[in-house]
Formats: sequence, C-alpha cells, structure tokens
Amino acid sequence: MILRPLTLLGIVISMVTGIAMGIIGYRNWLGGDAANPESQAFEQVLRQVHDNYVSEVPTGDLLLGALRGMVQQLDDHSLFLDSGEFDALQEQTSGHFGGVGIELGLVDGYFTVITPLDGTPASDAGLQAGDRIVALNGSSLKGRKLIDVVHDLRGAPGSELGLRIVRGDGPARDVTLTRSLIEIASVQARLLEPGFGYARISQFQSATGEEFSAAIERLQRESGGALAGLVLDLRNNPGGVLQASVAVADALLKDGLIVYTEGRMASSNLKYRASGDDLLNGAPVVVLINGGSASAAEIVAGALKDHRRATLLGTRSYGKGSVQSVVPVSNHQAIKLTTAYYFTPSGTSINHRGIEPDIERPRGNEDPLSYDNQLLGEALDLLKQESGRSLHAQL
Repeated sequence: MILRPLTLLGIVISMVTGIAMGIIGYRNWLGGDAANPESQAFEQVLRQVHDNYVSEVPTGDLLLGALRGMVQQLDDHSLFLDSGEFDALQEQTSGHFGGVGIELGLVDGYFTVITPLDGTPASDAGLQAGDRIVALNGSSLKGRKLIDVVHDLRGAPGSELGLRIVRGDGPARDVTLTRSLIEIASVQARLLEPGFGYARISQFQSATGEEFSAAIERLQRESGGALAGLVLDLRNNPGGVLQASVAVADALLKDGLIVYTEGRMASSNLKYRASGDDLLNGAPVVVLINGGSASAAEIVAGALKDHRRATLLGTRSYGKGSVQSVVPVSNHQAIKLTTAYYFTPSGTSINHRGIEPDIERPRGNEDPLSYDNQLLGEALDLLKQESGRSLHAQL
C-alpha cells in the first residue's frame, strides 16, 4: 500500500542523493572512512566497469543502476523509480494509466497475476489471479526485475503485447492483449434484491472512500430505505492507498481502532480510529476475500473481522502487511520504500500469513461464474439470517 510522501530520515535521503552525486558524497555518507571495505569495493567496481566494460556506459547510468540495486535488494516492494515510473505510479493511484490491467507480484520466484483489474484487456481475455507470466513478446522473463516487467506491461493505448501464461500445472499458452487507457471505477454497487446491497471495490484509489459512501447512499435510495445487509466484495483487490481503506472501514464502524502501523520513524507509528457513524446502522455485512485480496483490502477485512462487524467468506487473503512510502528525490525521481508494518486492531500482523475467512469456501471444479453465483447466494443467505436475528432481538 502507499502512503502520501513522507519526510524520511536524513540518512535515507543522504544515501540516495550522495550516491547520485558521486563517490565523494558516498564517502561522506559513510562518515569519511576511506578504509571502509564496502566504500572501497564500490569505487573499484565503478572504476572497473566504467573503464573496462566491453561497451562504454555513462557514469550516470552506472550510478542509476547502483540506486536501483540498493533499494530493490531490501524487499519485494521497495523500488527506485525513474521519472517515467514515478509518473506511472501516480497515474495508477489516481485510477488512470495505459496498460493491460494486471496487478503483478512475485510469488515463489514467478511473475504472478495478483489480480486482473475489472473491465480491462487482461480480465476480458480471461486472465486469472495466480496465472504466471513467463514471457513478454516472446522474450523470457527469467532473471528480470519486477519493476522492469511492470514497465513493459504499460504502454500506449492501441499497442499490442504478447504474454505467455502458465496456469497451475497446465501447459504454457500465448495470449495477445491490446493495451488500453485503464480508467478504473474503484467501486461498483447494485442491489441483489430489495434491501440487500452488493458493493465491489476493485482497488483502493484516492477517492475510493468517498465513492464507497456515495454508493451506499445510492443503494439505500434505490431500496427505499435503510439496507438490511451488504455484501462487500474485496476479492482480487490488490490494495492501494492506505487512507482510502481506513475511510471504507470507518464508514462501517462507529468507533474503535481500524489499523495501526509501526516502523523505525516516529512518523511511521500511527493509529487510525473510526470517527463517525456507521452508514448501515449496524446492518449485517459479509465480506468476500480470496488469495488476491491484499494490503489495503486486508486492512478493511481485518478491521471488520476483529470488531465482529462482518462475516468473512471465501479463502485466505494474500498476506501483504507492509506500508510503502513514496519519497520524491531529485530529477522527478522517487523511491518507494517499505517504512512500516501494519497491524489489525487485535494486534495481528498478516504479513506473509494473510487473513483467514470465518467461513472458507474454495473454488472446486466449478466454472468461475457458477462459483461466483454460489458464493453470492451463500452471502445473501447469511445476511438474511443475521438480519432476521437482529429483527427478532428488537421485537
């Protein structure tokens, strides 16, 4: 997930800008210790590559490579972003970017589809969470970096991209997608039947909280009054903006802790609490999750589960419990740096573990449409049972 740009410790910025300025700055950051073996090794490698590599490489490109390597070796989510990548990240959090609509991650060393975003070339072509991408335009992805593969997935609308996909233990197959302008409405909502609503959040963008509240109000108008229950679908939601997930949870909780974060910096130790009224006035909620529900989606699911505000139905979530802060540096570049871990209200870290549903319903041999219909049917039955018990208690 991504926090708004924070002011990181001077040591981080000194590290980045120092290396970008050259070897002298690098030495200064190390405290002027010329005998430091890592400092000496850096200088020697830089000099050897600059002077003796088979092709001449500009010093700036070598230093840029050093920056990428320094940040990317920290974990799977920390990245150095050049100006184009920084712009692309900003576009994605706003919901507008050019590409095929794939949220990609590294799973067991494979470039894996975390989710195909709704209404995009990827979802229209039938790509599914868990599909492994092994080649782009006929070139193997072995040895490639995640940031480079994500960059290659993006491109001008109308351009074609060839993917080689492996699903489960099946054979590889080739798929050709035509890139489009990805404009994602993060919240889609409808009535399942009078009194019972359904809202799907495909990812958490800057305006998702406001969109979710507006969707609930619209469903209540269409239903002619307060909803008797809501299905909140967070399946294949890769996460996004932390504040948006807090806003969605806040809309369904009257009070209490939603999430808290812990990191090395004082500014990374934060607590987010519910601050207003429950838009559903206590009407029951069923949250659908699966292995593609990650990060901000897990914040919402974890908060509602810990407060016993919702029943979680589906399969275990992805398990991404770290916070990335985007920190601009020189020349319109930035680093996306893991600065904290987040915890659910009960103090649970889901990093690499995920959130277990209250009721587990894995997909068996059913086709996706049949499975979706069965899951929604079960969710609706749960809402009716819970709303019936609530009505009985009031009487």
